[in-house]
Amino acid sequence: MRILITGGAGFLGSHLSDRLLEQGHEIICLDNFFTGRKSNIQHLLTNPNFELVRHDVIDPFKFEVDQIYNLACPASPPHYQHNPIKTTKTSVMGAINCLGLAKRVKARVFQASTSEVYGDPAIHPQTESYWGNVNPIGKRSCYDEGKRVAETLFFDYHRENGVEIRIVRIFNTYGPRMHPNDGRVVSNFIVQALRGDDLTIYGDGSQTRSFCYVDDLIEGFVRLMNQDKTVGPVNIGNPGEFTMLELAELVLRKIGGSSKLSFQALPTDDPKQRRPDISLAKETLGWEPKVPLEEGIDKTIAYFRKALSI
Repeated sequence: MRILITGGAGFLGSHLSDRLLEQGHEIICLDNFFTGRKSNIQHLLTNPNFELVRHDVIDPFKFEVDQIYNLACPASPPHYQHNPIKTTKTSVMGAINCLGLAKRVKARVFQASTSEVYGDPAIHPQTESYWGNVNPIGKRSCYDEGKRVAETLFFDYHRENGVEIRIVRIFNTYGPRMHPNDGRVVSNFIVQALRGDDLTIYGDGSQTRSFCYVDDLIEGFVRLMNQDKTVGPVNIGNPGEFTMLELAELVLRKIGGSSKLSFQALPTDDPKQRRPDISLAKETLGWEPKVPLEEGIDKTIAYFRKALSI
């Protein structure tokens, strides 16, 4: 197939490109390089089945493709809060442009949504039927509400125009090619520990997250896109739940050194708990994560040691 990946030079997009090229598909990688990096896809530039197009999803685009994966949007709080209006435009107008293209060329289109649509959840773990507890006017709203509107658009195009859609809700993901300054907790802790800096913990460190290794996540993407049981949304994440303190202690044990813990104020609207219910993914995709946290952290540390030359 000929497949378009928006945000294809990003952390997830580059891994998805690897996977789909291995399967023999042709890939068009669309990226404006706001958070995507050419180094993520450098190894693919000589592949005759890989085409890089520098373009912003806010602006219309035309390609003849069989499938579209819409991954374009900054995904870490420092990046999406840097230009919140642009973030909302990327989610909403990017979705409209992807859906318009899918409608015209009759392509199946995939939306990378997020666990942030659940906000600071009042139920735990989160199922796909939960509508969420989101602040519509907070500093995180550009991302949370942008992704919620994108889901709305996808379902309206599906109901009104018969567009074939697939929607995944991504929970915290980590692994090689994360941006060292993306502000996400796994990369933060690893980079700080490798540099000998203190590890920054917001609040008292009791808030929880569930961490899915990138290879497991990409497997979930491909399975969802190429099945006909459900359009989604489907939670894809690792149901193993860890506090920030537990993660910090794991990283320090793996890296060693003299780093200590530095406690700072909790950011506004930071969720206290986050864990996916993956029953639907198990039932419809036969999917569940395989890589345990310790193994994934080892691979991620090895990547950052090389990337930062530490």
